[in-house]
Amino acid sequence: MQISLILMEEIAKLFLIMFMGYALVKTKLLRVQDSKVVSVILVYLVIPCMIVHAFQIDDSPQVRTGLLFAFAAAAAVHVLFLLFTAILRKPCRLSTIEQLTVIYTNAGILVVPLIQALLEQQYVVYSCGFLVVQLVLIWTHCRSKLTADNGIQWKKILWNINVISIFIGAVLFLCHITLPSVIDDTIQMTGDMVGPMGMLLAGMVIADIPLKQVFTAWGNYKTVLLRLLVYPLLLLVLFRVMHVTGMVADGKNILLTVFLACITPACATVTSMAQLYDKDAAKSSVLYVLTTICSIVTMPIMIGLYCAWL
Repeated sequence: MQISLILMEEIAKLFLIMFMGYALVKTKLLRVQDSKVVSVILVYLVIPCMIVHAFQIDDSPQVRTGLLFAFAAAAAVHVLFLLFTAILRKPCRLSTIEQLTVIYTNAGILVVPLIQALLEQQYVVYSCGFLVVQLVLIWTHCRSKLTADNGIQWKKILWNINVISIFIGAVLFLCHITLPSVIDDTIQMTGDMVGPMGMLLAGMVIADIPLKQVFTAWGNYKTVLLRLLVYPLLLLVLFRVMHVTGMVADGKNILLTVFLACITPACATVTSMAQLYDKDAAKSSVLYVLTTICSIVTMPIMIGLYCAWL
């Protein structure tokens, strides 16, 4: 219960920052188009710094085993999400955008500040497993669903700034290279902005969408329930039945970093790609906003169940 209350407090702080971004646009101090500038800073500077700093930890067999466990868990989770969605697609009448909404999460923005609040800085590195797996699937499965093109864009995957940052961080980690304190502190300070800037960006985007349109379309709640409640609950049941947390030392905390990524709202990248490929970006934006708002209630509940069941 205590960890759920901490999480609720941290989410509340992030949502207050989101409201600040919303207010900046509504008061016409900024335009919605200005969110692109914030997005560029977030994607090309803040997140890479966060990733590189995450690997500045002491190397040990336990950490390496934990990383492999996090990668394996992230891959398994995504496979399950893909299977669940394939099974539910026809019974639930899920459109392409709705399918992608329930599969892909906004972990890149939310998971790191939440891990820092609930665990310790040393656990942030385990979130990279989920980010890498999701990134590969976004540029393969997600893209193919939006474009009907089954080709794999390896260049976009390998030259993605997040993948490059993970490669740099992993090399520093494996070669036991510790950055000078001035450089590492600077990178850490920049990376720590990921949560506030991500929510500021979300608030600016939300300001362009009529909230009445978000809350009164009852059909959207089907997708919200799947993304924020049904899929996380299915994972919890599987984790408990399979005793996953006992597979490695400190397995419960390491798996928590993966589970946190699984219970976050819809992925903002799906909305961006829907805009790029002219595939109902308005619907994707509404689902992004609605899942983001509802997650302030659902995420603490899911973490409370995780702590109680596992």
